[in-house]
Amino acid sequence: MAPPNLKLSSGYHMPQVGFGLWKVANETCADTVYNAIKVGYRLFDGACDYGNEKEAGEGVARAIKDGLVKREELFLVSKLWNSFHEGDKVEPICKKQLADWGIDYFDLYIVHFPVALKYVDPEVRYPPGWKSTEDTVELSNASIQETWHAMEDLVHKGYAKSIGVSNFQGSLILDLLRYAKIRPATLQIEHHPYLVQPTLLQLAQSEGIAVTAYSSFGPQSFIELEWENAKDTPVLFEHPVVTAIAESHKRTPAQVLLRWSTQRGLAVIPKSNNHERLQQNLEVTDFDLTKEELDSISALDRQLRFNNPTDYLGTLHIFA
Repeated sequence: MAPPNLKLSSGYHMPQVGFGLWKVANETCADTVYNAIKVGYRLFDGACDYGNEKEAGEGVARAIKDGLVKREELFLVSKLWNSFHEGDKVEPICKKQLADWGIDYFDLYIVHFPVALKYVDPEVRYPPGWKSTEDTVELSNASIQETWHAMEDLVHKGYAKSIGVSNFQGSLILDLLRYAKIRPATLQIEHHPYLVQPTLLQLAQSEGIAVTAYSSFGPQSFIELEWENAKDTPVLFEHPVVTAIAESHKRTPAQVLLRWSTQRGLAVIPKSNNHERLQQNLEVTDFDLTKEELDSISALDRQLRFNNPTDYLGTLHIFA
């Protein structure tokens, strides 16, 4: 059964369950995307910073060529990296990313982080990462307002059907809404039982902004990066609250964690290289948790954020 769609404020429909491309290796990315389309995934969440957009596009092109799917049946997402926030840099990098994917438009294009870094020419280094050509973290003077108006131009020119934001906190969203001619259709945030952010979700809902959760399994993705705060945190797949609920529903802990989000109206973008788990992660809208079960998972909240530049850069305290 295909996952349901969420209606965006832009008028388009976004699949509630998609496939996240963060940390998908270049050598396997094309096959991974192709196989995910075969299983039934239609939304793919990519980014300049992931460094695998060409390979993801190859997987898409092969699937279309083989008749598995049509372009208009896919919902392809990418993100504007921090080094390209100046108004005159937004369109050129978006067009480069479209060329890498081998497509004419993004269904959704997102501001990856609310911080502008010094421009790095793609000819010099791509993806640019967090540091300038001087190998230091250097800020740019571009404001969110300047960046957002350039994002709006992408919609007017047909390069993006919807635009959104990621890693934004409440005050920035409220400020953006004061000058936005096109409202952000989505907000993508780190969201798992250790970081629930209920008031941010309440704000998004009140403003008609759909929320996509990333890192739905909490520390799992960051353990692979050997981050200390992730290694020191109990694995959600083994947490007794989660495993007890999984057993009662005859589902996997991963499915329970994803259903905790989707049942509360969020979209999710898990990834897996395992065929069976690929299928399982897609099947997270066809059963319901009780209110008590939802609440018991939410009660695990530690306000623990893993994707925090302060921790891995020692600067850019955007979540202060």
